[in-house]
Amino acid sequence: MKTARYGIDDRPIFVIDQSRCIGCEACVQACSECGTHRGQSLIHLERIDRAASTQTAPMVCMHCEDPTCAEVCPADAIKQNEDGVVQSALKPRCIGCSNCVLACPFGVPKYVADFDQMMKCDMCTDRTSEGYAPMCASVCPSEALWYGTPEEFHAHRRGSLVDGWLFGRQAVTTKVFAVVDDVAAGPIDVLSGEERGWLDDPFALEDGAR
Repeated sequence: MKTARYGIDDRPIFVIDQSRCIGCEACVQACSECGTHRGQSLIHLERIDRAASTQTAPMVCMHCEDPTCAEVCPADAIKQNEDGVVQSALKPRCIGCSNCVLACPFGVPKYVADFDQMMKCDMCTDRTSEGYAPMCASVCPSEALWYGTPEEFHAHRRGSLVDGWLFGRQAVTTKVFAVVDDVAAGPIDVLSGEERGWLDDPFALEDGAR
């Protein structure tokens, strides 16, 4: 368990390296023990291709610089703190409409019926505000989820860090970094290689059709 404590001048970062995930689900259990999560696990462990592979990938909130979830909230319940961490919806304001659930490009927020509230990863604010790693990163045995300074990462880890994503025409910059082999390739194009459906251009305005 990683117990290093960082000071305000260290500026630690949160990193996801999907290729390191071994599917042990230690992060899922640890997330539910975070002091601000009220027993809820707010991390997603995705199965990449269940029929052909055992590969898994952890997914936490990426904490967008300009969070779509907050933009679409009609009750102004979702706030971003001074460190760029996007919080769960404020209970007195949240109306449970699930706009944020539908709008998030990463599919992170979830509506918790027991609390009638949208909840999401808040990077374990109770821990990171005191200089400690989020629960998930502190227990990950393969360090697929990692927390530390950029200097520590480059000294001990391979790969490059990116914080830019493309979802079609939507460009997103995040507080959380992902590990890639080639940073020169630019932002991660999430939809790259996917065939476009008719809903992408329902009136055939882009292909010049008449």
